[in-house]
Formats: sequence, structure tokens, C-alpha cells
Amino acid sequence: MDFIHFKITDFLDIFLVTVVLYQLWRLVRRTNAVSIFLGIITLYLLWVVVRLFHMELLSSILGQIIGVGAIALIVVFQPEIRKSLFLLGDRYARRKDSFWNRFFFGRSQTENLDWVKELCEACRDMAARHTGALIVIARRSDMTIFTERGDAIDAVLSRRMIETIFFKNSPMHDGAMVIEKGRIRATRCLLPVSERADIPACFGTRHRAAIGAAETSDALVVVVSEERGQISFVQNDDIRSDIHPEQLGELIRAGMES
Repeated sequence: MDFIHFKITDFLDIFLVTVVLYQLWRLVRRTNAVSIFLGIITLYLLWVVVRLFHMELLSSILGQIIGVGAIALIVVFQPEIRKSLFLLGDRYARRKDSFWNRFFFGRSQTENLDWVKELCEACRDMAARHTGALIVIARRSDMTIFTERGDAIDAVLSRRMIETIFFKNSPMHDGAMVIEKGRIRATRCLLPVSERADIPACFGTRHRAAIGAAETSDALVVVVSEERGQISFVQNDDIRSDIHPEQLGELIRAGMES
């Protein structure tokens, strides 16, 4: 009856496994990968039961499937793994005066946010004219993953420049604009499209791309709808639609200062 013995390490083991499974569930619950996740859990529990009853042949077959499946999981859940690792590191770097920021980057300096007014005015004008736009505002995450397939311009941010780029006849209006340190770093950037199942049907590709960018980085994303003429703001998993330019400015400043 050795299996009845329950030590503190057994409790810790069960607790840690529960935490890991819960965090994995949080990452995939809004995506199409949730069915795959539940299937994997079911298969693993079946393997545990089979081993408990000493069914050697079936246990060996399931063990081989699970062993090979570990490699497949890395491929299938690559976006979720990337997001979880980013969130793990970001949790300790979230505060600008944290130990890690002071140790690796020195004491943080307050960024000049005068460009926010220009951005909000441009979004107001584009929304009034039903001009579609997708704008990514960098915070701490490296934007190379988004800009490497775009057009690097490194231009001064101004209302006229933004409106010119997203003018429907402009060759640079497709894709996303990336803003970094108050300057336009690149245009025509491709963003990952979110696979969340709870995104409203009224949101098109721009909104899904905005959510995808926020899922894979800590960037703030602004969307101007071409069809509805509305401004939306995305941060982390939260999307706010039909917001006023003044409210947009407050959200951007709060996000950049957090």
C-alpha cells in the first residue's frame, strides 16, 4: 500500500502541475487550439490509467504516441508558446523602475508623448473619411518581427504624414504602420492574424491582425475601420471599439506610461 503514502513533495507536485495546466488553458481557451489541448489531456489521462493497470502493450503504444507528439505540440502551439514566454518575462519587466530594468537598461526615462496628439488627430480625420488604418505603437517588445517584411522609412510622425500613408491610392496604405519612440519606423508591415473564436463577426481582417499583434507583443494597436468609420484600440487581450479621439489619446498615454 505504498501508493497511499502522501508527502509534502507530492502535494507540491500536484499543485505545480495544476498551475501549469491552468496557464495553458488560459492561453488556448479563446483559440481553435482548445480542442487539440483537450484531446491531448484526454490521451495523457488514458495513458496514466493504462499504466496503472499494467497494460503493457497499450501503455507502450500510447507512450510512443505521446513521445512523438511532444515535437508536434511545439509546432502546433508555437504562437501560444511564444506568447507565454513573453508574458513570463514581461511580468518582471512591467514596472519601469524594476530591478531588471535598472540592471540591464539603466534607470528609465520618461518618453516624450507629444506625438500622441498628432496621431489622434490623424485617426479622427481618417475615421471621418472612412479611411482604413492599422497602427502599431511599440512599447518594450522588439518590433523587428513585424517590420522585417515591411518598408522601413524612419520618418517624423505627423498628422499629414499618417494620412498620406493611409490614403487609399498610396502604395503604402496596405498593411500596418509601426511607430517606435515617436517616429514612424516602417509601413506595409504584415501582422499575425488572431485565431480567437470569440472575436465578433463584425470585426474584419484589420481588427483580427490588431489583436494578433497585441497577443504576440506588448504593443498598443489602433484600428480605423474603413466600413464603419470607427476607431478601435487594442491592448493585450482587450479591444475597445467606437472610441473618441480624446479617449484614444488617454488610452495611449496610459499604456505608454504603464
